[in-house]
Amino acid sequence: MPAQQGPGRYPDPQTPQEFQINLIFDEYGDEVELGPQPEAEAEAFAQRGPGDGGEPEPVQPNRFFFRRGHILVRDEYLADVKVLLGGERDRAGVSGVTPGVSLLELPDDRGTPTALHDVMAAFGPGIAAHDYLISISNDGFGAGGHCPATEPEVVPAWTPPDPGIRDDRAAGDGVRVVVIDTGFDAHAVGLHPWLQGVTGQPDPAIVNGRVRRLGPYAGHGTFVAGVVRSMAPRCQVHVRSVFRRKGASFESELVRVLYRVLSHDSPDIITMSAGTETHRGGGLLSFGAFAQTLLSQHKGVAVVAAAGNNGGSVPFWPAAAPWAEGVGALAGDWRSRAGFSNHAGWVDVYAPGEDLINAFPVGEYTYQEPPLRPGRAIFEGMARWSGTSFSTPLVAGLIAARMSRTGENGRDAAAALKAQARANAIPGVGPILLP
Repeated sequence: MPAQQGPGRYPDPQTPQEFQINLIFDEYGDEVELGPQPEAEAEAFAQRGPGDGGEPEPVQPNRFFFRRGHILVRDEYLADVKVLLGGERDRAGVSGVTPGVSLLELPDDRGTPTALHDVMAAFGPGIAAHDYLISISNDGFGAGGHCPATEPEVVPAWTPPDPGIRDDRAAGDGVRVVVIDTGFDAHAVGLHPWLQGVTGQPDPAIVNGRVRRLGPYAGHGTFVAGVVRSMAPRCQVHVRSVFRRKGASFESELVRVLYRVLSHDSPDIITMSAGTETHRGGGLLSFGAFAQTLLSQHKGVAVVAAAGNNGGSVPFWPAAAPWAEGVGALAGDWRSRAGFSNHAGWVDVYAPGEDLINAFPVGEYTYQEPPLRPGRAIFEGMARWSGTSFSTPLVAGLIAARMSRTGENGRDAAAALKAQARANAIPGVGPILLP
């Protein structure tokens, strides 16, 4: 591995993973750390004597970004954790995230990994956790993992969607799908009939001017919305602009948005093509509290999440959560698993996710990763793209279509489709759903 500059930045990036790491550090700077650094973590454990939580423990090479100088804490332990970490004698800002979990700002002399170790030693596991950076582009967070497995490719403006728009044009009628993503390009509605009626917050990576500039991950939410509508042409689709900073958002910020989505958007289905690996593969603390205290009060809402593109089996969250429908990707032949797709028992279904074609903003895009970097391309309204980012909204659209046909709620429709997928499972691949 090339030598890194500063806190994990590559001075001469060569691989997509290294470019992704640099992109995050360029945007977030000292707000984030990349961790765990296995050697440093092992050394920290080794320096602790017996009786304080004790012996060095094995570490796994999961990679993720987290917020520097902050931890998430269960509210019932918050006062004790503040005392343990010295927060009563120094700065220790607290902000609520979701019922049961708060974000604690650490004292100046406390590093995040050390603070989390001390909390675990004092109170046990599951009391505090990193505030992870959740991203549609997790290339720097492991061996891969970004939910678009590739950068978009130009196709002619007249190219139809692939998979195509369903023949049942009433599919999805009366069903509301909320897309948690980068935002939506309203200009695309005038170009593509299947996007008529889609609403959303603007995509900040689309910069209007004499020449429309498309920044990193521009059009991701627009493409996702197009895939949903292709499967369920009559469903209502609203795109939230959440992953606004280089396709990422901190876990604590994302959970607050999900609360507003449940409160104000009245979703039947929430689809999110983003996630992260975590420390030792454990779940997301605030997401778990959100599911238990808020999502559980909204009967029938299905949450569909991308399984990630590491090509491995390490859990990718929130897709790996028991309350989410984790979606992997099939290859272009629809009979084998895409090489980039994560795969394990926590992945619920696999759906087409390689070389999909759908709506994309008009404009000039600069490639961020090798081998196309630093080339430029002019997009005319359509693109070809691959990743679990796009198998995920395909499944969300299939759930919406089934809901309108059967009258089931989102969770029941998802459960029925998962049973269908298991009945159609392909050995060596897993349960599959096809359009």
